Amino acid sequence: MSEKKKSDFSPICFRVSPDERAELERKAGSMTVSAFIRWLIFGDDATPRKRRVKRPIKDYRILAQLFTLIKQTQCWNNLNQITRGINSSTWIVTPETEKLLQDACKAIIEIRDMLMKALGLNAGDRS
Repeated sequence: MSEKKKSDFSPICFRVSPDERAELERKAGSMTVSAFIRWLIFGDDATPRKRRVKRPIKDYRILAQLFTLIKQTQCWNNLNQITRGINSSTWIVTPETEKLLQDACKAIIEIRDMLMKALGLNAGDRS
């Protein structure tokens, strides 16, 4: 049994109108509203929070090429056929089916590499 991890931080909630929320978001700029409010109250003495790393898209051109590749490739259909055959115990390995599987694997690797490049990640990154 796993114990639920208790947070060191306690949430405080309060309600604002839609206009007040919009004003807070505008004034916060690139900060989260929560971080902005903590900064208003505590200034630079606010305890920093752990943040997830945001990885914005670095190259939209590569991403567009990726979507084109996904649309053009038959690897999804090939993988579906292979999976269906394996699940029904009717998949027979022939040179043709082996080529379908290899083509699907190559397409997936190419798609992964293009996506990582579009996100500005190194090929060695697996996170």
